[in-house]
Amino acid sequence: MAELVVIGFDDENTAETVRTKLIQMQRDYLVDLEDAVVAVKMADGKVKLHQIHHLTAQGVVGGTFWGMLIGLIFMSPFLGVAVGAAAGGISGALADVGIDDQFMKKLAQTLVPGTSALFILIRKATLDKVLEGLRPYQGRAIQTSLSHKDEKALREVFDEVNRAQSP
Repeated sequence: MAELVVIGFDDENTAETVRTKLIQMQRDYLVDLEDAVVAVKMADGKVKLHQIHHLTAQGVVGGTFWGMLIGLIFMSPFLGVAVGAAAGGISGALADVGIDDQFMKKLAQTLVPGTSALFILIRKATLDKVLEGLRPYQGRAIQTSLSHKDEKALREVFDEVNRAQSP
């Protein structure tokens, strides 16, 4: 079962930096991410989600391939490509993988304009090493589905960093 962690940051860029760090940790087999989305609350109050999975583009590519293959069988490859790309794009746009977009937008509405949040869905992690990797970043745990012990450890890491950064 995956665990949800939402971390807030006081600017628009740190959430993206932390997501990049987590992706590097995933390559090092320290964490297994199911999804990681950055939500930024713009100065005008709108929320922008930066997804890690671009399902519409993936659908178009996959649909184009299958459409061309089927088109070749029926001697109409261009029609197959067009129909396949359209069908793939539509199915990709309708698919929702990972964290629910409406949930993220609703929670991100509570942010102050000019700030961001990182929504992470974690399948499994070597928590002590992941927390050590997150130590340099000044954030705050907004919401988690972690155990009380693990959530306390996460909050302590950010509290320690926030105290060190305060004048």
